[in-house]
Amino acid sequence: MRAVVLEETGGPEVLKLKEWPDPEPQAGELVVDLDFSGVNFMDTGTRAGFLPLGLPLVPGVEGAGRVSALGEGVDGFAIGDRVALLSDSGGYAEKIAIAADRVVPVPDDIPSDVAAATMMQGLTAHHFVTESAPLTAGETALVHSAAGGVGRLVTQLLTLRGVRVIGLVSREEKVAAAKAAGADAVLVSSGGDFVGPVMELTGGEGVHAVFDGGGATTFWPSTEVLRRVGTLVYYGPLIGDIPEVRMFDLPKSIKVTYAVFSDHIHTPELLRQHTGDLFDKIREGKLRIDITGRYPLGEAHQAHSDIESRRTSGKLLLDPSR
Repeated sequence: MRAVVLEETGGPEVLKLKEWPDPEPQAGELVVDLDFSGVNFMDTGTRAGFLPLGLPLVPGVEGAGRVSALGEGVDGFAIGDRVALLSDSGGYAEKIAIAADRVVPVPDDIPSDVAAATMMQGLTAHHFVTESAPLTAGETALVHSAAGGVGRLVTQLLTLRGVRVIGLVSREEKVAAAKAAGADAVLVSSGGDFVGPVMELTGGEGVHAVFDGGGATTFWPSTEVLRRVGTLVYYGPLIGDIPEVRMFDLPKSIKVTYAVFSDHIHTPELLRQHTGDLFDKIREGKLRIDITGRYPLGEAHQAHSDIESRRTSGKLLLDPSR
């Protein structure tokens, strides 16, 4: 099969399209012929060597397609079933072998591209708003990168809960996307210069929660705009330096969480429950998955260049058929 192989860490140019052995399912695994694979910012961290994974490897942590082989002991799936999946690696390929408990069925009325685009970012956003900072109607949140893949979904899910959302975007041309996701107000900021405008928008009170994927440069400004006992949901350690935090430096008795959805969605039952809720919201027209870039498998390097440039918004996918 064809796969994008990482043999050394570095820039986007180290992603190479190669022939790779077809996967064989082990006990408890199944093989999925992938229709689409998602591109995530965390993939750039894998490529750059920030994550301790052995080489060579095929990057990519999500996708959707059809089951083509079953390993011993796999129940509940059949050859030809449409499925979506989460994996530690292996997604940038035509096929993937994966544990059955990391696979979910895809309803007939959910297209494969939408299913693939929902898994990592959708579950991350769902975890943020239901577990990390479950805000309620009338409260206010600040969402960084509100036009990005995770940011758009966080904004939509918060809006469904009746939360007022202030969105941050890096460029003026991204304002419309953040507003379309439901942000009540949108600020253009490329660093930490949002503190004054956010405090003005909240009458000096600050927000109840900040969802910050902006990296180290925004960490401390995000703490400044929180009101007393507010929550900073931080998910940006692959962007620049990781901030060092002393407990006595945290203001206003705020709470800080580095949210990893695998700690919340840690069983197959929970995985199906949360993806089911996301698929229901998509089906009902309450949640929109904005796929803004589709690349042939061999252009994974271009997808990485684009996502790191901050020129993109929404979700990027690889198409293994091209």
